[in-house]
Amino acid sequence: MTSRAAPTTDSRSLRDFAAVMTTPRSAHPGRIALRPDDAQNGLAKLVLTLVELIRQLLERQALRRIDAGSLTDAEVERLGTTFMQLAEQMERLKREFGLEDEDLNLDLGPLGRLL
Repeated sequence: MTSRAAPTTDSRSLRDFAAVMTTPRSAHPGRIALRPDDAQNGLAKLVLTLVELIRQLLERQALRRIDAGSLTDAEVERLGTTFMQLAEQMERLKREFGLEDEDLNLDLGPLGRLL
């Protein structure tokens, strides 16, 4: 049975890697510059975009059910309250992450805009 030595890296390699990863993109075209704030905002943008898409789909479905008369007055009231609270939460989260409505409307190329 052969034993494998654990891979090693010298500290210079790690410093070089860290320097490349934190250097602005314009200094190294084609390389990725990872910054914690960008990753957090990117994740927030993705999650809020999905929540907004689902909220719009649910709202359309609720309107179809209201138009069809399949909901009671109490259910319509609860839906309205829920959608208003969700809209308020979305606005708060967009402000917290510095996002605008347009930031959540992703361009899907030939498919058009998401929202």
